[in-house]
Amino acid sequence: MIRPRRLLLIGVLVAAAILAAGCTSTAPAASPDNGTTTLTDMTNRTVTLNATPERVMGVGAGSLRMLVYLNASELVVAVDERDRQPMTAGAPGMPSGEDRPYLLANPGLADLPTAGRITGDPELIMARQPDAVFVTFTTAKDAQALGEKAGVPVIALVTGDLGANRAAFYKSLLTMGEALGREERAEEVLAYINATVDDLQRRTRDIPAEERPRVYIGGVAFNGAHGFLSTDPAYAPFMLLGATNVAAGTGAAGQVMIDKEKLIEWNPDVIFIDEASVSLVEADLRDPAIGSLDAVKAGRVYGVMPYNWYANNYDTVLGDAYFIGKTLYPEQFADVDPAQKADEIYRELDGGPAYGGMQTIFGGFGPFAGVSRG
Repeated sequence: MIRPRRLLLIGVLVAAAILAAGCTSTAPAASPDNGTTTLTDMTNRTVTLNATPERVMGVGAGSLRMLVYLNASELVVAVDERDRQPMTAGAPGMPSGEDRPYLLANPGLADLPTAGRITGDPELIMARQPDAVFVTFTTAKDAQALGEKAGVPVIALVTGDLGANRAAFYKSLLTMGEALGREERAEEVLAYINATVDDLQRRTRDIPAEERPRVYIGGVAFNGAHGFLSTDPAYAPFMLLGATNVAAGTGAAGQVMIDKEKLIEWNPDVIFIDEASVSLVEADLRDPAIGSLDAVKAGRVYGVMPYNWYANNYDTVLGDAYFIGKTLYPEQFADVDPAQKADEIYRELDGGPAYGGMQTIFGGFGPFAGVSRG
């Protein structure tokens, strides 16, 4: 339970972050004469809703996830095709079936009617008669066109991340909360995320630089699975822990491919693998040059669950960070059971446990299969 004082403080911090990012206020302007609510979406479009929506859709990566975070899954009347695909439909390293925490915790969502592809189908949307549709990865022009064709208010949002785009995610969740009349829950979610980030940083901030192992994340998926040399210079769990990412500085945030010679030169102390790319990484580990890395020879290679999986799964980002923290700094995380902590986070954000399902699908936290332990 988040105390009121902490909630107020976090609200102030969120507002400050939004202002610093130059975002536009989304405070709704309610009209007592006609019962409508007017707000500004993330493309700076003015959108008017009739009363409080009781039938909604989330179209595009991250939209349905945010609805789940706001405990609004019971309002959802249709989902896009990516949230309905059977487990065998996706390409390797692509989201497929109920392989995301919000669907594992709320399995009935994947059985709902389709709203079309990730951009939404006006006719399919119209058939379900929603009061509002939330869309991500769109433009003001496309959101306007979809709303006009479907005859329904369309609110454009941004998925963001927990790095440079955190304020955009926070503002999107607050905007959705305002549209649904669930502002209190939106503030609660943001307070919980901030409190969790604060806990991770508190545990690790005083560790001297010389006591921080040099780490690497391999197999980072992006539009499909990738091998051992696929990494992220700004891998979010590393950044939350202040971990020493050997690939930092090789590019902007997001997936990049590095040269094998560069990785051998870095020779990280501990390696983590994005379990979206297990089969490709296992093949790469048979390369004698990669097998010569000290971490591989000593068995210091561990699996973590994919979080950039139909946009950012913030719950998995935080869960991965606790497992990585426990692996790198066991003393500072002595009181943490990573699997239990992950389910605590999933329950808070998604409304139910999801670690068991994620473990079954991807492998969960622990030593990476196929690497002998030193």
